[in-house]
Amino acid sequence: MAKKKKSGMALQGVGIAPNILLQHVENTAPFLFKGELDTTGDKRQFLEKLRFYKKNLKQLNNINLAEYFHICLCAHWSTAGTFVPTDVDNQIRETLWKHGHIMKHIEKMAQITIDSWTWDYSQVTSRKSYNSQKDTVMSTHEGTWLSVAIGAYCALVKYKKTELAQDMADVILAEIKKEEEIMIQLREDRDHINFLRAAPLMAHNFGDLDRVMIQWQMDENDAFFKRIFKLGHQLNESYNPILVYSGKVNKEFSSKENHRHMSMRQPKCLRKSSQFLIPVGPFMDNWGATLGQSDLLSIEEKAEIVGAFFEGYKRQEQAFGYIRGFRNLVENVDGGMNALEQFLPFDVVAQMKKSEFMALSKISTEEFEDDYKKKLEKFVCPVTNISF
Repeated sequence: MAKKKKSGMALQGVGIAPNILLQHVENTAPFLFKGELDTTGDKRQFLEKLRFYKKNLKQLNNINLAEYFHICLCAHWSTAGTFVPTDVDNQIRETLWKHGHIMKHIEKMAQITIDSWTWDYSQVTSRKSYNSQKDTVMSTHEGTWLSVAIGAYCALVKYKKTELAQDMADVILAEIKKEEEIMIQLREDRDHINFLRAAPLMAHNFGDLDRVMIQWQMDENDAFFKRIFKLGHQLNESYNPILVYSGKVNKEFSSKENHRHMSMRQPKCLRKSSQFLIPVGPFMDNWGATLGQSDLLSIEEKAEIVGAFFEGYKRQEQAFGYIRGFRNLVENVDGGMNALEQFLPFDVVAQMKKSEFMALSKISTEEFEDDYKKKLEKFVCPVTNISF
């Protein structure tokens, strides 16, 4: 008897199977499948696509390379702001662009990449900053997009898709310009705190761009390479020196705050709602208040989060965001720390009470932010000589 022919593409060698990928999305962002988010409208179709396939797993048997790529993008966009992002970075940046069937699908994949620049990710991340004049937004999602877009550009150049490569380059340049304008405007607005929020986002995004340029071994003498490489590190005649200044501000004030938050992966209760997604550090006061006030979290779960805050602080002693989250969570729980410590190990409570963590948590939000404003005012960039 003849073997039954399988429909769709051969997924061997491309990475994680799409049904398993959906399980990973559900693990880190279960709220996506529980009706919490608004998935209507063209710019949110990436959320709805995951919901569709979760309900119709058999449809995954019929996908081709472009659709698999699209699913990977949807999964990563949906989870990049969560505590455990899906591990498809290398697939969407490089591996799928070098697949044996790429020539059949490269134009479709390139167009999906361009379209994804305007996807509405606002519900699935709290790591955001805004340009008040133009109502534009920036987050770490733009770093994900830049890393995919530059991979797409390199593939398009490799396969001599010249016109599409130029289209991709134009959108990459538009994203860089957008981030430059956000930083300029925040400085002009004298918006110290939002500038300090935006600087690590910009540094992250350009860092992602640089890594994939190196990964694809781009020609260092290429004009496009020179125009977009190391923007947060080296002065570039195509851009305002605000980019290098912002990179130095991030290194001085924020780089120790915005890491992978490994300790916060332990309290799985934080994955219950998009309300609990972690913001840009160290300004985590409002997030802590949200956690303390939430009826979705039990007192035991709030105590578990407190333990994770302390554990995270011990790993990163110069990171103050966890202290801010802790202070505001405790302030918004009936009975405060006395109520929470009943659900924490005795030795952890004893350690916490004697620590600098507890002492620093006494500082008010106003005092904390004023101190950062003063420090930013005094800081002078060693490369550009710019100050705030």
